[in-house]
Amino acid sequence: MKSIHDLQLDGRRVLLRADFNVPMDDRGGITDDIRIRTVLPTIEHVISQRGKLIICSHMGRPGGKPAAEFSLAPIAGHLQALLGRPVKLAPDCIGPAVREMVDAMAPGDIVLLENLRFHKAETANDPGFSAELASLADVYINDAFAVSHRAHASVVGVAERVSEKAAGFLLQAEIDYYHKAMDTPVRPLVALVGGAKVSSKLAALEHMLKTVDRMIIGGAMANTFLKSQGIDVGASKIEEDLLETAARFLEEAKEKNVKVFLPVDFVAADAFAADATVKNVTIQDMPPGWMALDIGPATVTLFREALQDARTIVWNGPMGAFEIDAFAHGTMALCHAVAGAHALSITGGGDSNAAVKKAGEERNISYMSTGGGAFLELMEGKSLPGIDALS
Repeated sequence: MKSIHDLQLDGRRVLLRADFNVPMDDRGGITDDIRIRTVLPTIEHVISQRGKLIICSHMGRPGGKPAAEFSLAPIAGHLQALLGRPVKLAPDCIGPAVREMVDAMAPGDIVLLENLRFHKAETANDPGFSAELASLADVYINDAFAVSHRAHASVVGVAERVSEKAAGFLLQAEIDYYHKAMDTPVRPLVALVGGAKVSSKLAALEHMLKTVDRMIIGGAMANTFLKSQGIDVGASKIEEDLLETAARFLEEAKEKNVKVFLPVDFVAADAFAADATVKNVTIQDMPPGWMALDIGPATVTLFREALQDARTIVWNGPMGAFEIDAFAHGTMALCHAVAGAHALSITGGGDSNAAVKKAGEERNISYMSTGGGAFLELMEGKSLPGIDALS
């Protein structure tokens, strides 16, 4: 896979696939621009090399037809303010009007194409749509890690039709950090996994078992593992159909000499609500009808100790319902523990990154991955179509 530094960009049309699918408020304002800011180094490099920059992205799920609430117009305005130079918004992402705008570009100009998903052909990886997008480009750069696990036209179809192509700085960083963490880690390597469902992360757990030295499992998914060991977790969320799988996983971990840490106590509540009655209980003392919504103080201590001598930490998923303050302590404590560790630390997924931000620890995490689904697929040992297409 080529580096962006290997490309000659002077005076050439550069099609950049970015991920500007950012959260918006009811008034159409951007509430978090991190996905825009992380692509700025690639954008600035192309401009500094006098490339004619054509940026494409999707926004939301408009269902394959134009919808004003999913227009990239706010992105164009925000990007223009960040760069301090004009960013023109095209009326569409393909068609004669777009072609006319691209043909009129001078070196250093920036055109942002309208939402790719206004066309069903984007998610279908339609050959005709891919060819029309590719015809706008002399060079293709993928800097959208968060969608690189999708075989979409702008991710795979275009890359297959443009001979000169490379990863942008963001995509390259994502891949480099993954390899540092999972292929050539400084040990001990500890995986910290949380979130709601075992089913969504089972493949990643099984693959990581081949590599990690320790694994910490928290969040609602820990309930299924605990129940598989005969522990009554009350009304806590579990996946009944995965109890045998969870038990087998723990046995396999033991056979591979991988220590798995599970909660030993909970912050339990009688309802999933901010005003619920809350108390700390051991895993043996869950009241009937109550549910585990955070890890308890003894578990925080246990998990901290498991992280203490780690030299590489990979984290995906919170330890509880951290959006509600009553159930946020465990996740916040682990944020501080990971941030304070003398380790290469990588977080992946929207919830994990949101938790790190809530804890104010963004600057103390080595790398915060921009892609939840793509990050998980890498952790499952899968190759990503968008990266394969660049090779």
